[in-house]
Amino acid sequence: MRLKNRAVCVVAALFTVAASPSCFGQADPASEPAVLAVAKVLPAVVNINTERVVRRTVRDPFDDFYSQFFGYNRFRPREVRQTLQSLGSGFVIDPTGYIVTNQHVVERAADLKIHVTTNDGKTYRARYIAGDDKNDLAFIKIDAQPDFPFINLDNISPNLLGQTVMVVGNAAGYGSSISRGVLSAVKRDITVDETEYKGLVQTDAAINPGNSGGPVIDLSGRLVGIASAKMAFTPQGVPTQGLGFAIPADVVRDSVNRFKQVAMKQGKVKGSPAPAEPGSARAEKLFGMQLQNLSSELSDALGYLRGRGVLITAVEPDTPADSAGIKRGMVLYRVNKSTVSSVREADEALGAADSGANVEFTIGIIRARGENHELATLTLKAR
Repeated sequence: MRLKNRAVCVVAALFTVAASPSCFGQADPASEPAVLAVAKVLPAVVNINTERVVRRTVRDPFDDFYSQFFGYNRFRPREVRQTLQSLGSGFVIDPTGYIVTNQHVVERAADLKIHVTTNDGKTYRARYIAGDDKNDLAFIKIDAQPDFPFINLDNISPNLLGQTVMVVGNAAGYGSSISRGVLSAVKRDITVDETEYKGLVQTDAAINPGNSGGPVIDLSGRLVGIASAKMAFTPQGVPTQGLGFAIPADVVRDSVNRFKQVAMKQGKVKGSPAPAEPGSARAEKLFGMQLQNLSSELSDALGYLRGRGVLITAVEPDTPADSAGIKRGMVLYRVNKSTVSSVREADEALGAADSGANVEFTIGIIRARGENHELATLTLKAR
């Protein structure tokens, strides 16, 4: 009977006749290696949206006409502001919220608004830490409570020719997109817009706009590299297909180690002896005032009450803080409803503030010797 059933199955397979489930084992999609690998990695993959305002000078064509034929300009050139947006991908590399992506995704990040959306739909503000133009890699940080899912850079793919790889990311603005192919080549050198990139890995898995900065993984969920570019035409103008390139995982790992050292020196990671400064940066960027932690020694020297507030060390001219009458040497005690006693607390309290937002500050001086307090609550509009 078993031989008869087996013969029926063979005949069905040969003539593409639908075989009964007893002929072949039922394949459960949930147990496929690719499905398991994506489920493992996807919570750590993020969509990155950046916005930058640039100023450029424009001229009316009639101005050039009058200048050419009559020798003078009727009007002065006008300066216009233009908002540039870009989409990309990235992934978290440790539970505290550090993210690696392409440098070209977050280039000129000092002038950018960076928003990161995680796979669970939550959106966070992020800040630029460091970048490497040569390798097209960048390091950014989500300022939120830790314990993010992450991709482990200590266990990377061996990157063998012919192995199955998958590209994960924000393809064409559609989050959580997956494409699949093989690792076609290693140590490829390409030139994009007169910039040369060396030692890339090549894949035929689709890499589309928005995938830049996202992970390329193997069937075990290990990092193969970071999706970086695709080639639509050869240098001679011949159309191509299936030529995508990624920065190898070992280069990513080494670059992240360097980025972390930079962050340590800047006082932006846990363990650094330098005080954290992101709150000062946000307060300066949005309102024009620089902040500093008010240590016990500094409080005693100034005669201020210990353990309360952060010191305002500078106020930029013609800023919201300057217009409100805030002066150097005053102390910031509250941001909206949050009491602040460190630069980090001020940063957290300003985390949701954006350009144009109204923020309430309680500012003044509380003396250590019980003298009259000089406090004022001011509402400032972020610039």
